[in-house]
Amino acid sequence: MEKSTEVTLEQLQAQIEELNGKVSRLESNRLDQLSIAVVSGDLDKILAAFVISIGAAAMDTQVKLFFSFWSLAALRDPKKSPKGKDLISKMFGWMLPNGTKELKLSNMNMAGMGPIMIKYLMRKQNVMSLEKMLYEAGELGIEIVICEMSMGLMGFKKEEFIDYPHLSFGGAATFVADASESSIQLFI
Repeated sequence: MEKSTEVTLEQLQAQIEELNGKVSRLESNRLDQLSIAVVSGDLDKILAAFVISIGAAAMDTQVKLFFSFWSLAALRDPKKSPKGKDLISKMFGWMLPNGTKELKLSNMNMAGMGPIMIKYLMRKQNVMSLEKMLYEAGELGIEIVICEMSMGLMGFKKEEFIDYPHLSFGGAATFVADASESSIQLFI
């Protein structure tokens, strides 16, 4: 009977060693990195993405933001107006917010009063403005990737986006590759 107990213990030990090896391989493939797919163009959701990103970057976590679809409007520079757009592209440009100051809230927009009220409360409680958060994000090395497919669908051109020190352009494969290496992935 002792021999079967020894075999069982040996089998358990082998399984534990195998599991430890698998866990070690999984952990070694993950970086201290946060990847966020930012799809919403709502002020409160863009704010959430930057609050989380700045908090993570302040803790020395590498942060990569992938802006796609409606969130692209937040990164448009209102001082830039590229030439050579077709009618549909121009229409998207007219209908969508042009930069951070024109974003609406996802709830309680109240005919435009919601964003004014939330910005007032942010100032009153010493919360950074979205514009200041963008600056801080750049200082902390937070990377922003603009989805080229979404950009093309909405008729945006590279030259109409904000000047940001860590801005690049890529596709869904860029986000998937970054997210697969990240210890944390979010979708906002």
